[in-house]
Amino acid sequence: MHAYEIRGAVQRDEDELLRVAHHLNTVNLPADRAAIRNLLALSERSFGLQESDPSARTYVFVVVDRQTDRIVGSSMIIAQLGRKSAPYIYVDVIDEERFSASLDLHIKHTKLQIGYSYDGPTELGGLIVDPEYRKKPAKLGLLISYVRFLFIKMHRADFRDELLAELLPPLEEGGGSHLWNAVGFHFMPMTYAEADRLSKTNKEFIFGLFPQGPIYATLLPAQAQAVIGKVGEQTKGVEKMLTRVGFRYAHRVDPFDGGPHYTCLTDDVSLVDESHQVQVARGKEHTGSNRALIATSLPQAPYFRALLIGWNEGEKADEPAVLSDDTINILDTHEGGTAWVLPLP
Repeated sequence: MHAYEIRGAVQRDEDELLRVAHHLNTVNLPADRAAIRNLLALSERSFGLQESDPSARTYVFVVVDRQTDRIVGSSMIIAQLGRKSAPYIYVDVIDEERFSASLDLHIKHTKLQIGYSYDGPTELGGLIVDPEYRKKPAKLGLLISYVRFLFIKMHRADFRDELLAELLPPLEEGGGSHLWNAVGFHFMPMTYAEADRLSKTNKEFIFGLFPQGPIYATLLPAQAQAVIGKVGEQTKGVEKMLTRVGFRYAHRVDPFDGGPHYTCLTDDVSLVDESHQVQVARGKEHTGSNRALIATSLPQAPYFRALLIGWNEGEKADEPAVLSDDTINILDTHEGGTAWVLPLP
């Protein structure tokens, strides 16, 4: 029996996803019922292709404890950041060197320069696992993260040629931002949380109020300088996973809290490259230490489902995936049908 499954989130998941969101409470996954309701409606339209513009789609994945029918984690894909109605806004971190020959003095500075894009990357976000399940042997955090790369390969034409993941920096006790208090608050008299939440639906105030010229980080308090482009303790595991599959720090940060942006060309991500389509065969599944995620697209809600299976490390991409009756039934496929596989590293 499969202990867990990953599937597309649907509107009936509102209460469960709201409970999980309280462990994260970020712009992408806020602990707010109305926002969760709207997010789930968009997710279901996206998976079901009722959202006609692929760039406007957002896909929310949930991992479910099948024994209790409880959602214990989530992740998401935002198909495109940066459109005319809502640009992708970031801050470039630029190193500048100055030298005075008469004083024989060489000084290095860091400049922060706000930037805008109307044709930005695909974003990976909303990654959270219920604290009670974080140390389970199944490594649910990795599974709910990796499944996004499998889904991107399944629907490659609907996503951008660059992927972005924004990581949280070290925050103040209570969740405040050192950088926001040093910079943003002086131009927008609101808390970091208020500004971050508002930016989800309103970008105009950033254009109108935020300084457009470069800011020398040298002039900021030491605590604010120390968080620029740095990864907080709560996201160091995510950073490790991202760098392992090809992502690198883009010398670009969030304009409010200084959290680093990690990017990679979509087709250069190892997990995207290694995902492939297979034919389904019925039989005894492989056992041993090697594992893979296997997924199918479904004609009705939840539209996508994935499971963890045993995998033969030497199996070739053109060989069928041997699946048990239980796996075939959960994936709603059949012998001779097709599925998508991501062998796990």
